[in-house]
Amino acid sequence: MGLAVFYLPDLDGPELVLDGAEGRHAAVVRRIAPGERIRLTDGRGSFAEGAVVAASKSGLTVAVDHRGEVDLASPRLVVVQALPKGERAELAVEMLTEVGVDLIVPWNADRSQFRANPERVAKTESKWRAWAFESSKQSRRSWFCEVAPIASTSEVSELLADAALAVVLHEEATTPMASLKLPDSGDIVIVVGPEGGITPAELEAFAATPVRLGPTVLRTSTAGVAAASALLAHSRWS
Repeated sequence: MGLAVFYLPDLDGPELVLDGAEGRHAAVVRRIAPGERIRLTDGRGSFAEGAVVAASKSGLTVAVDHRGEVDLASPRLVVVQALPKGERAELAVEMLTEVGVDLIVPWNADRSQFRANPERVAKTESKWRAWAFESSKQSRRSWFCEVAPIASTSEVSELLADAALAVVLHEEATTPMASLKLPDSGDIVIVVGPEGGITPAELEAFAATPVRLGPTVLRTSTAGVAAASALLAHSRWS
């Protein structure tokens, strides 16, 4: 197993104190003890590693003996995820974060069955960011996955218009994913529709050639991670 990863925004100094909610989680829930090595990251590419020299219920003190920087990957991978129902939302966010998606954009599609009142919007965005935060640590990322505010169809259209590569998944598309030529820079934007699919009006608004993954129909919670993985296999993972 690799080092346990915890978030710390300030990594300056030979000894670092991990306190607050993150420190209590490390010390009390994870039971990290003196002598164990951990990694601390600011979620923006920098990390520091070292042995724990002190532990209490309030947190940990780490003696840093190794530091590093991870470059931001290019092209950036963005997944527009139509808001799923129930537990499938958490599954989608976790898996997209684990495979390396840089930005998740929740999308209130026509068939999302999401009532966009201010209280529910705020609660949903908070949950998605918490899931991405925890999954970023679990998958030992130095650059944490970000979650954008819930987007409308017109806002998704703008993302696609500015993308270096626009990928709109659709079960009736004839263009295969494998035929896409990946850009060296800019944004790759993948759009995943809701249960029930993307409407003809949404497809027209996106003004992008729809793409198919394969002969089977995937759930909205798994289609994005399958598409992201297929593209990553020919870019960052190659």
